[in-house]
Amino acid sequence: MLTKRIIPCLDVRAGRVTKGVKFKNNIDLGDPVEMAVAYSDGGADELVFYDITASAERRPIDIGMVAAVARTIRIPFAVGGGVSTTADMERVILAGAEKVSVNSLAVRNPEIIREGAREFGAQCVVLGMDPVRSENPACPSGYEVTTRGFREFTGMDAVEWARRAADLGAGEIVVNSVDADGTRAGFELTVTRLIADAVPVPVVASGGAGEPAHLADAFGVAHADAAIVAGMVHTGDWTIAQIKDELAAAGIPVRRTW
Repeated sequence: MLTKRIIPCLDVRAGRVTKGVKFKNNIDLGDPVEMAVAYSDGGADELVFYDITASAERRPIDIGMVAAVARTIRIPFAVGGGVSTTADMERVILAGAEKVSVNSLAVRNPEIIREGAREFGAQCVVLGMDPVRSENPACPSGYEVTTRGFREFTGMDAVEWARRAADLGAGEIVVNSVDADGTRAGFELTVTRLIADAVPVPVVASGGAGEPAHLADAFGVAHADAAIVAGMVHTGDWTIAQIKDELAAAGIPVRRTW
């Protein structure tokens, strides 16, 4: 049986890790490279870094940070933000990242998924998506895709967009619920399950993790293959080892090295 992955997420702004609630009221948490080493040594399966202001500031991702992380950790990691072309993807991969995440860019230019998968392999291309509950009749699943940190509604149905992205070549889909982001009240299980059951690629639950039971629900109820954690580990309330111990006790397969 494949093990479920636990993936700490580090949102980076101005070279520092930051965390907010529903994309607002961010606070400084520390140095991204130092935190990456701590999570790698602590049992994380992967990491993901989002340069959360790169796109808005119309600048490329901090390649120096990507290279520094690659030199110091022993686990795979993905990066997103400030990626506009396949040339940008190539720079990120050559700097040492295993995966590149595209979100708003893919909505504007879906062909970037196909181009990236063709040049680097589907396993390197991750679609990030920010769905919210919606009564828009154009969204029969009840969830609409948003972009630019929840600032723009696209009129795109979340499940249909996930299916299209997988058809284009996305090797993984991260479902980040804006409604749950940073609340630590649990993942948005309904939309995660709808997407996980609709696509043939791994789905990662994101947004809302506050305790191991929330991850157990993401895996068992929502059929996610992996779960992103942030606040619950950044604050020190839980370690990766403690989370995995709790999941293992609940019968969920996880990778443990201790």
